[in-house]
Order: sequence, then C-alpha cells, then structure tokens
Amino acid sequence: MFQLLHTDAKSSARAGIITTDHGTVETPVFMPVGTVGSVKAVHPTELKEDINAQIILGNTYHLYLRPGLEILREAGGLHKFISWDRPMLTDSGGFQVFSLTENRKLTEEGALFQSHIDGSSHFFTPENVVDMQRIIGADIIMAFDECTPGDADYAYAKRSLDLTERWLDRCIARFNETECPHGYKQALFPIVQGCVYPDLRKRAAENVAEMDAPGNAIGGLAVGEPTKVMYEMVELVNDILPKEKPRYLMGVGKPENLLEAIERGVDMFDCIMPTRNGRNGQIFTKQGVMNMRNERWKNDFSPLEEEGASFVDTLYSKAYLRHLITTNEILGLQIASIHNLAFYIWLMEEARKHIIAGDFSAWKPGILENVTRRL
Repeated sequence: MFQLLHTDAKSSARAGIITTDHGTVETPVFMPVGTVGSVKAVHPTELKEDINAQIILGNTYHLYLRPGLEILREAGGLHKFISWDRPMLTDSGGFQVFSLTENRKLTEEGALFQSHIDGSSHFFTPENVVDMQRIIGADIIMAFDECTPGDADYAYAKRSLDLTERWLDRCIARFNETECPHGYKQALFPIVQGCVYPDLRKRAAENVAEMDAPGNAIGGLAVGEPTKVMYEMVELVNDILPKEKPRYLMGVGKPENLLEAIERGVDMFDCIMPTRNGRNGQIFTKQGVMNMRNERWKNDFSPLEEEGASFVDTLYSKAYLRHLITTNEILGLQIASIHNLAFYIWLMEEARKHIIAGDFSAWKPGILENVTRRL
C-alpha cells in the first residue's frame, strides 16, 4: 500500500506513495474534510481540477446520522453517492463522541451518545463502527478509539488508553472477518493514543506497531495540549511506528504545524481549519496570514495572491473578497475556502519537492517564517 521514496538527510521528513483501488496518493498529503459527503462551499470539480485534492475525508458519525447507512448502501458507497472517484478516508467517529462529553457514556462495550441533531440515542461499538465504514466504503478506515482531552490527568489517560487498546483488538477482529460490500479493498488504520504522557504514548505506539497494519494514525493531539508537547509526542511516536508504513496525524492543523510534523516523519494530515477559517475571513498565503475583515484590505485592488495556487487568486482582488466576507455573501465563503485548500495542498507539494530534491531542511525555515507572518 505504501512505498517510501525519499527521506530527508537532516530530518525525518519523507516522500512516498500510497496505493489504493481508487488511485494513488503522493505524500506528504493534506486531506480536505468532507464531513457529510461534501467539502463545505467547494464543488467536487474544483477539488479535483483546481485544488488537486488527491484524497478527501468523510466522517462516520455524521454520515451515519445523515444520510444514513441504508442510503449509502443503496448508492453503492460514498464514492458513488458523491461522484468522487479518487481515494477517500473515513474517521471512526471517536473524536465526535469525545466532543459530546455531556451527552455520551462510555462502557466496555462501546459509547452511548445522543445525536446533536435531535437528541436520539445511539450506540457505537468497535464492531459496528467497522461495519459502518465498510458500508460507507472509504479506502482507508479508522479503528474506534476514545480521544482523550489534552488536559486529562494520568489516571484518566491510562484508563482511556486501556479501553482504546481493547477496542482496537475488537476492531481488527471484525475487520478480518468482513469484506467491503462494494467490491474493492479497504485498509484499517489503528490510532495511537496516550494523551501527553510519554510512557503511555510509547506503550500505545509499540502496541500499534505490533499490529502490522497497512498504516497507522496518531490521535488525541491538538486537543488542548501545548504545541511544543504535541511535537514531542509526534517525535516519540514516530520513532517507534514502522518506517515502511504511512503515518497519519489526525486533525492537525495550522501550516506551521504541518511543516513541523512533516519534519518529524508524518505523511498524512486533515483539518477543518482551511475551510472553517476561510469562511470566517482568514486567508493563508505564502507571505503570511490575512484577516479579510481588516480595514486595510478595503481599497486594496491587487490580486488575492499574485502567485497563488488557485484560479481565484488572480481573478479576484483583496478588496472584493473583503467586500464579500463582510457582507456574508456565499461567494466569499467559496473563494476563501478554495484559496485556503489550494494553498494547503500547494504547501504539501512543495514540501514533497524539497524532500525529493534533498534540501527540505534548508527550505523549511524560510517558508515557516513566511506562513506564520501576520499581514
């Protein structure tokens, strides 16, 4: 499934290729988040032809609630339902259940929770979450876990990891006794948890490494812990996870987070930040971050980004986008989302080029300084 092509001589940055039945994915890669079967405010044609998204992410929790598994089964899976013929990944719903703290109860068997839509009760288990993802039909599916808060105390974090590891065994057993109903191969990724505690992370990574899965994920980070600690945990875990398997850092993050994680050996990323922040007027560029609600852009008729990665960057001005954002026009949300996703994917492509060229470590400090600048 994964071919490691190059590793940076002065860091752990890697370039590789993931092969699935829906095509290949060049890493490092950023996956736009299509929570309910669509990337918000972005047409699939734009995702493919302009942004060049190689793979997108769907959310099991939300897809289970709406449109529901029967609709997805009848449609032939999510790929056909949304007319997406490239690779796809689904998360297990563990993070969403974690976020419903006041409306969920964890037991050995699974997680009982109330829908955020109508308050109805539902029960997720390691087994039925695998079954759900079989029906949804993503190429890469995730094990069911508990996502521990970043500020959890040691005792809680240990109990949570114990439960996640028992659930992982059940996920793998269920995966091995079932098949994708749509006739193509799927890969199950375990998730390394352990909160901010090095001994727990080490134990979790060693356990996951022994599973010999096609790829592995790192979860439970960027959930309230200091950024420095997140990097320390990523470094610790990646020293243990097998180098010949892709590593997926879940739910991260800002451009600088992606660059730091790539340097530490991460291959795959997803985050709602480029689209969510874009809808709120925050634009990420090669020169820094712009808040389009600021007065300074009101009379700035220069292109959104002179050498941007999308057609919207030279077609529209900063002044026009500011106008759209401040008047809550839907077109503004579209332009901002397209731009930000194209920028994120450009950043991954550039990182890959420099890893292959052998100068990633020399390139990274300069681009890091640029993307963190406030304009």
